[in-house]
Amino acid sequence: MTAALMLELRDLSKSFQLHHLHDARLNVLRGLDLRLHAGECVALSGPSGAGKSTLLRVIYANYRPTLGAVHVRHGERWLDLAKATPHEVLDVRRHTLGYVSQFLRVIPRVPALDIVAEPLLQAGMDEQQARQRAGDLLRRLNVPERLWPLPPGTFSGGEQQRVNIARGLIARRPVLLLDEPTASLDAQNRNIVAQLLAEARAAGSAVLGIFHDEDMRDRVATRLFPMQTLEAA
Repeated sequence: MTAALMLELRDLSKSFQLHHLHDARLNVLRGLDLRLHAGECVALSGPSGAGKSTLLRVIYANYRPTLGAVHVRHGERWLDLAKATPHEVLDVRRHTLGYVSQFLRVIPRVPALDIVAEPLLQAGMDEQQARQRAGDLLRRLNVPERLWPLPPGTFSGGEQQRVNIARGLIARRPVLLLDEPTASLDAQNRNIVAQLLAEARAAGSAVLGIFHDEDMRDRVATRLFPMQTLEAA
């Protein structure tokens, strides 16, 4: 049986107008087509500047594409995020589309445990249960329990990233976007993240990510999606 299609990009293009350079146009993405199915992990590959992070931001609706469509299976219907309203985008992020960036956006004075538990609370889970699940995941990612009540702004880069990963993976999302999630992690914690991604895939999540570490990419990716740098116009 063919796995369900979860995300489809059609003729996707993105360019930026560089007003400080006499309105030169920087073409980053052009005519991309991609289909992502439940249970697979597609790794974006290509040189620096090929638009890999830009593509993830377009899919997550941080950027609007210049042309093309970003179709995501949202519940029982398909939604084109290129045309979605802000309310629809927020609903997709809350229920369908997860995103783990390279860096944690530090929230002042909010304990690490609460940062990780928040997606479960937003989904309606009981507070005690959400905090317990958050603690279990932080423990698995080797974040010391003494740090859980503290805001992560003073944590090391690796500790912050593990909090970031825990927050991004704690609530199951049908589609996961990963932008270098293991860049600042040691081998032991990269192995743990690889296990978590395998579990997410086994539960039916479709994963699209950037992994510059070749060993990590070879371990988690089921196929590659090659990208190339475009010329400025």
